[in-house]
Amino acid sequence: MKKKVTNIMIVGVGGQGSLLASKLLGRLLVDEGYDVKVSEVHGMSQRGGSVVTYVRFGEKVTSPIIDLGEADFIVSFEKLEGARYAPWLAREGRVIVNTQEIDPMPVITGAASYPSDILEKLAAKGASIDAFDALALAEEAGSSKAVNIALLGRLARYLDIPYEKWTEAIAKTVAEKFVSINEKAFSLGYQSE
Repeated sequence: MKKKVTNIMIVGVGGQGSLLASKLLGRLLVDEGYDVKVSEVHGMSQRGGSVVTYVRFGEKVTSPIIDLGEADFIVSFEKLEGARYAPWLAREGRVIVNTQEIDPMPVITGAASYPSDILEKLAAKGASIDAFDALALAEEAGSSKAVNIALLGRLARYLDIPYEKWTEAIAKTVAEKFVSINEKAFSLGYQSE
């Protein structure tokens, strides 16, 4: 039986573009005819704070909130954020993660160290992980700010939505002067190994 609702968490640090990623994904899914619920941003959305948004879509979605153990995908803009939200991952879920490390305040102040082997520890707990350097791909596309779109490019591999629909959503969502950079970042995220 086909699952009726797909749950996606977009997690990162304030200032990385998770809001734009959620907006673009929501627009795409609505255009594809799904019932879609996108949550408000939860967390410290100012630059540097932990941020999470929920995107749920399917035939009928009643709530925008994803409970523990229900996320089909966690799209993580940074490794530590992927680990922070791992308890929300469903048993068959996947973490799509940018390998970038952004030091949280306790690390910046010297009160703690950035945890080592985060991805290995997630994998040891059974998480399916697709990790790649989205920052390098965004920079290759022309802007470090396109990490969010490179991550969506990787997510697109796992969703049954035609590639051209994603690029149409990019053109509708981002400012015209940034469309080309974002389309390239999306393509690099989609195609890279």
